[in-house]
Amino acid sequence: MTTAVTTAPAETVARPARDAPDTAVAFRRLAVLPDGLEKERVQEEVLRAWLPMAHRIAWRYRDRGESTDDLRQVAALGLLKAIRRFDPARGPFEPFAIPTIRGELRRHFRDRMWDVRVPRRVQELRNTVRAAYVDLANVPGSPRPTVTQLAHRTGLDEEQVREGMAALESYSALSLDAANGDTGGDADADGPSLADLMGEPDDGFQLVVDRESVKDAVRRLPQRERAILYLRFFEDWTQRRIAERMGISQMHVSRLLTQTCARIRDETLQMAEAGGRC
Repeated sequence: MTTAVTTAPAETVARPARDAPDTAVAFRRLAVLPDGLEKERVQEEVLRAWLPMAHRIAWRYRDRGESTDDLRQVAALGLLKAIRRFDPARGPFEPFAIPTIRGELRRHFRDRMWDVRVPRRVQELRNTVRAAYVDLANVPGSPRPTVTQLAHRTGLDEEQVREGMAALESYSALSLDAANGDTGGDADADGPSLADLMGEPDDGFQLVVDRESVKDAVRRLPQRERAILYLRFFEDWTQRRIAERMGISQMHVSRLLTQTCARIRDETLQMAEAGGRC
């Protein structure tokens, strides 16, 4: 079982740990092996060996609105990227892999984070920053409070202040009775209300149900198949780009996707039938 580490230096200082296995021999083999099944097999062995470290890094990004499973999957993709790029002649693997994994996680939050999916910790930051902002803004003749001033007022660092301010924007909302374009909620303003402009039910919501239905089957997939599914259906990568990332042929990616989707479909149908008989 991987032990969660909470001190910041653990991510930046290279040191032996329980989740830092000795894979030097495997990396030397990868450096000379040609593309093919044998190289894929060794890469997968190295990936499994270093997964505890990737999961430890992913754990640090908890409580930011994403599930642990999703964070682990993103960290595993970063680990795979590091394995494929690593040159054993340049030093140990861990100091090279950690920034790559962290970068993958940060890109995930930057590109896919939902505007209003705010965890409790960020809600508390939001409330603290909002109270300080109101106090500073109410001082007669004072300009708009800066991040530095808010940090000094709250005792937070500037990054936390920015996070709280972003949460303030995420929670902005208008009454459905407000006129289109009116931020004051005046129901008597000219023009249709926001409620009048709401669209019809979206069949895409069924995708949420479908995603929940296949979640258990996806979790049982091997790490590589899960990574390929994630890149294809969540990141919208082409099969060619996935093949280049994985170091395999496009035909192999296509075959794995077909087999994996069939497996998920069969397992999900079996579970549905079993549930219906209960």
